[in-house]
Amino acid sequence: MNSSTRPTIIVGAGFTGLFTALHLRHQHDLRSIILIDPQKRFVFKPMLYELLTGELPERTVCPTYEELLQGSDISFVRDTVTAIDLHEKQVHLASGSDYTYSYLVLAVGSVQGYLGTEGAQENTFAFRTRENAFALERQLRDCLLLASQTKDEQQRQSLLTFAIVGAGPTGVEMAATLADLLPSWYAKLGGNIHEIRIVLINHGNTILSGDTNAPLKEIALQAFKTRSVPVELLLGVGVKAVHKGSLEYQSANSSEINTLLTQTTIWTAGTATNPLIQSLSHQIKADRLDSHGLPLVTPSLQLLDFPEVFAAGDCADVQQQRQPALAQVAYQQGASIAHNLIDLAKGAKPRPIHVSLRGTLMKLGLNNGVANLFDKMQITGKPGDIIRNVAYLELLPTPIHDFKATTEWLQEEVFHRYHQSKLVSETATKQPLSSTNRRERSLVKVLAILAPIAFSIAAYLALRTPPAERLRQPQTNSTMQSTP
Repeated sequence: MNSSTRPTIIVGAGFTGLFTALHLRHQHDLRSIILIDPQKRFVFKPMLYELLTGELPERTVCPTYEELLQGSDISFVRDTVTAIDLHEKQVHLASGSDYTYSYLVLAVGSVQGYLGTEGAQENTFAFRTRENAFALERQLRDCLLLASQTKDEQQRQSLLTFAIVGAGPTGVEMAATLADLLPSWYAKLGGNIHEIRIVLINHGNTILSGDTNAPLKEIALQAFKTRSVPVELLLGVGVKAVHKGSLEYQSANSSEINTLLTQTTIWTAGTATNPLIQSLSHQIKADRLDSHGLPLVTPSLQLLDFPEVFAAGDCADVQQQRQPALAQVAYQQGASIAHNLIDLAKGAKPRPIHVSLRGTLMKLGLNNGVANLFDKMQITGKPGDIIRNVAYLELLPTPIHDFKATTEWLQEEVFHRYHQSKLVSETATKQPLSSTNRRERSLVKVLAILAPIAFSIAAYLALRTPPAERLRQPQTNSTMQSTP
């Protein structure tokens, strides 16, 4: 097989990898594309909170690749890449299959890091995958149920204390979400919601430090105070160890080790280099790796000594252009890699990738969020939550899935679920809505209808293919492969 007929292989079907494949097909690139990932489902990570809370169904947050690739001729191989030979241009799979590529795209992301903390990997809950979300939900519900049945005060307090380690975006969103969600669940079990503790622990002295969401710090802090259960902050402390029923931490200015009794510790602090990327280190010169072992890539996202290999997202270090791990960044990188692959096939020089950040979005509780639009305007509360949901749903990988998901969400939002869970005593009676509440509800319904339309138009205008680049799309069927 000569190099011109070898496939383009994309390893990792997360945001960057999937968008690269879809953009290649959108631009009518006719080469063979093989997309490899060990999972059956795509995970829309920014909306894993909605999967945890039940605000969105699994089919929306974690659609199958079969659904997403339907109608394309992208070959999906469900398998694990065990080794890559950069010199021979070969990819080896756990099933024993081998592929030889003309171009390779590495988009495997990072893995959860634990900063060398004793017991952290064994005794904490991560929040990066569909399985993580389901495991955490089971743990939360089990703890609340046991707490509602136990008479031992210390045991009940341990069951009702929930620690989140790391005050970056994931930790902040998790803390705010749990501070609304857990009281709602516990009240239905007849428990006293005021016994619940949500504790956010961070090594730094402030939340969201050094992150693109740093301008939202004050909004997040205010949201913590106004949740159903206020979020407690333990800042400037280092977690020394995590045990099955407790967490040990130490303040930066003290030698004393403190213990927090908790049955649930959620770990959101730190990432680590993907093992597959680590395995490439012996093939890449030391001065072509950064301090974390990530390969340095050019502004066009190509490995320095292997220009036929592209790498992006959390598994590469873009020289002088470090980008945050955001869906919008992955989308733009995927589109740019696709354009550059097409340019290379035409004998043209690949172009540097320019990522434009359009703002940030955060979930700050049930039916509460903030949309920081272009760092110029911040919309909070229920309207911010609507904008966040619509903006993310508009980013879903294919137009058909995007439309279905947005329609489902809009129907649920307008007709079934407009309310913030009200936690009342057993003797409290339902009161009629005030005129202010009625006006607020009407406004939200109008926003829920108009916002998706506005964002759909904006997304279409921003992301549509220029007329000059449009070609006739071949009518082919998708090819799905699954290897054991």
